[in-house]
Amino acid sequence: MRISQSINGALRRVPTWLLYLAGIVPPVWLFYLAVTGGLGADPVRTLELKIGKLGLQVLVASLAITPLRKFTGISLIRFRRAISLIGFSYILLHLTVWLVLDVQIPAQILIDIAKRPYITIGMAAFALMIPLAMTSNNWSMRRLGALKWRQLHKLTYLVLLLAGTHYALVGKVWRPEALLYLAGIVLLLATRINGPRVRARLGKALGRGTAGLPQPRAKRQRNAAPIR
Repeated sequence: MRISQSINGALRRVPTWLLYLAGIVPPVWLFYLAVTGGLGADPVRTLELKIGKLGLQVLVASLAITPLRKFTGISLIRFRRAISLIGFSYILLHLTVWLVLDVQIPAQILIDIAKRPYITIGMAAFALMIPLAMTSNNWSMRRLGALKWRQLHKLTYLVLLLAGTHYALVGKVWRPEALLYLAGIVLLLATRINGPRVRARLGKALGRGTAGLPQPRAKRQRNAAPIR
């Protein structure tokens, strides 16, 4: 516990605006590589895939914040809103690159959404993310009330499952990497299941016991975020 307390003490001194600033760097760097020929023969497609994968990684990281606190005592709760919104912005960029730089033809966009399952699933995930991102602020929580806000943001679990499935279906074959992402998402969602036996088994699977670790505390309103 001393290690986790030391880490938490150090994290409290890190301003959240620094995270937003750091979040700008990866897409800017990827766009620079695309313009300067650093993304290969098909820079638009590569840019589209890399930003989308980056968005998925950040959203999965956001989903891992609660289990991380539960099983290790390390708390990144105060950064959850920033991480979630950064992930949403990456997904928005991913969609924009696909719409504007890749497909470009409006009629073809509609055809792809209707006929390609991975695009249909991806668009469904993005549509569900919009109200979550829009209500990821303290004003929305006060307006909706804590109970309704939490119920709305449970959609994030479905969003992650859809996003993981979208990523897995992008290729023509099931890739081991994509299956690992799906398995990781399912495992992280399983940690939300209540009960000491479930927590103990998950803690053992993650290489740690739950003895001596802090139990989940009541969520505070100021930590509103799209991924819980």
